[in-house]
Amino acid sequence: MLLIRSILHMAWLLITVIPWGLTLVLISLWVRRTTLWWFAVNWFRLVIWGTRVFLGVRVRVRGLEHLPAGASTPAILLSKHQSTLETLLIPTLMPRPLAFVFKRELLRIPFFGWSMARLDMIHIDRESRALAMKHVIEQGKRRLAQGTWVIMFPEGTRIARGQTGTYQTAGTRLAVETGAPVVPIAVSSGKCWPRQGFIKYPGVVDVSIGPAIASVGREPKELMREVQAWIEAEMRRIDPEAYL
Repeated sequence: MLLIRSILHMAWLLITVIPWGLTLVLISLWVRRTTLWWFAVNWFRLVIWGTRVFLGVRVRVRGLEHLPAGASTPAILLSKHQSTLETLLIPTLMPRPLAFVFKRELLRIPFFGWSMARLDMIHIDRESRALAMKHVIEQGKRRLAQGTWVIMFPEGTRIARGQTGTYQTAGTRLAVETGAPVVPIAVSSGKCWPRQGFIKYPGVVDVSIGPAIASVGREPKELMREVQAWIEAEMRRIDPEAYL
């Protein structure tokens, strides 16, 4: 039964992403990037609906009141990364357009990658760490100035449930240089949507948004240690079985 549900869910993704992706690429020739973003978010919402219907995965969100208020208030979101689910889910929760920092290879994915290329994200070459850092800072500053929030996964890749990766400081360096507050996010997606493997499982995914952390006058490494401490402690609260 789990296999059948997972196949149906994958079919739902493919059936919806092709027309949505092609339409986004076509209308990108005429409409503003902000309009494109919300068009893409509607597809994310459709995917999350399918995730609930086909897989039996429900989402429980806590801490939305911690998001910075104000039309011109910048923010850098630093999130735990366990699966593809949070990349689709988090945009549906946010009041502002987001710029993801992601590896350039994803642009090669048909339809999905082509759409990402039109959404003015921050794509990097991970083989050149120094150049990638410079690109994140330069492009991140531009996106923040445009009113877009930047979202990064500081561990750099999907991390298995119950594990902790190495937290990189690109996000906190951008925060310190721009004065933007950092918003830590913990997600327990790994218990329903594993990092590897096709089969997905019904259950509840918790998303916990922490209080914004000021970056002014801070050091990037020290700030990242605070972000990591909050995320990892919160992960143990929302998914204690993974840390027994």
